Amino acid sequence: MSAIAERVSSTRSRLQAAEQRFGRPAGSVTLLAVSKRQPASALRAAHAAGLRRFGENYLSEALGKQAQLRDLDLEWHYIGPIQSNKTKDIALNFDWVHTLDRLKVARRLSEQRPPGRAPLQVCLQVNISGEASKSGCSPRDTLALAHAIAALPRLRLRGLMCIPAPDSDFSRQRAAFARLAALQAHCRETGLALDTLSMGMSGDLEAAVAEGCTLVRIGTALFGPREQGEHA
Repeated sequence: MSAIAERVSSTRSRLQAAEQRFGRPAGSVTLLAVSKRQPASALRAAHAAGLRRFGENYLSEALGKQAQLRDLDLEWHYIGPIQSNKTKDIALNFDWVHTLDRLKVARRLSEQRPPGRAPLQVCLQVNISGEASKSGCSPRDTLALAHAIAALPRLRLRGLMCIPAPDSDFSRQRAAFARLAALQAHCRETGLALDTLSMGMSGDLEAAVAEGCTLVRIGTALFGPREQGEHA
């Protein structure tokens, strides 16, 4: 078994244990492999170990890997900051976008998604910890922005996403995720059909599962450590 296959197995076991510990149905949390700065060969090994959903932060890097892996049935998620001049390539080449936080960008993605393709699945990124250095809309603006995005053609708003401030304390990790879950519940009360909570990374997976995540974005636990400052 390859090192990546061993890490995939270990991460799946960790996720299953968290689901059981916090009373979540088995298989209720989707594992998204964060593959930024990983070579195409690492993604191919992860696919061989059973993964098919990959999250990329850097557009040019992602497009190169997509070209090398066209023979595989992969689902591509864009999880990096979105520049307005990059929306066309994102709309053409990705299945999901997790980092939508401006109506202008949402409109561009909607206009540039080919009519013959399935709608682009999107999550609204919320700056749940109020960090000046983080992207994301403010919690108070989330509801209005979510309704505006949900009305756009060729996009399907699936839910909310967050990257809380790093914190090793389990109770504080849970508190941040609980705020996003409550915000999503409020959005659903107003008629939005949201089914996705994209939250949780290698260091806080269990807290995210405890607070109702439906998708975790895992990099380090699957592919090994990256450069200092990378937290996925």
